[in-house]
Amino acid sequence: MNCNVCNTPDTKVIESRECAGGKAIRRRRMCLRCEARFTTYERVERPQLAVVKSGGVRELFNREKLMSGIYKSCEKTPVTSLQIEQAVSDIETQLYSTGETEIDTSTIGELVMQQLSSLNEVAYVRFASVYRRFKDIKSFEQELSDIKKKKNLRDVK
Repeated sequence: MNCNVCNTPDTKVIESRECAGGKAIRRRRMCLRCEARFTTYERVERPQLAVVKSGGVRELFNREKLMSGIYKSCEKTPVTSLQIEQAVSDIETQLYSTGETEIDTSTIGELVMQQLSSLNEVAYVRFASVYRRFKDIKSFEQELSDIKKKKNLRDVK
């Protein structure tokens, strides 16, 4: 690793520790020439995921876009930024664990619905109303009925 001050390749690691829940290693380094200290991070390189939209159009997976959609669903609810961040990380982990390089938007949508159903019912309904594109009140009522059934099953357990 080259020094970021004098650009010499002579550096040594003076401290290493895990960070990001064991998904990265933080290394403190020191330049042997100018004695500047700097930090580097080592992470596993993940393959790029392509999202396949309903029309067959492909675009690169964008974590920020996913997070933005969940934030919109969670507006004015008690869901915290930390909970949203964790939900997005969980979804991302599930997507990468499939081993696929292309993921349908429907797969992502279902994973978001699973996360939101356990976070907040209002956020879930908001997302579902956009994602499922309800054509009439009856289909919306059916979704609400399904939510109530799932909640009653959880309460019984």
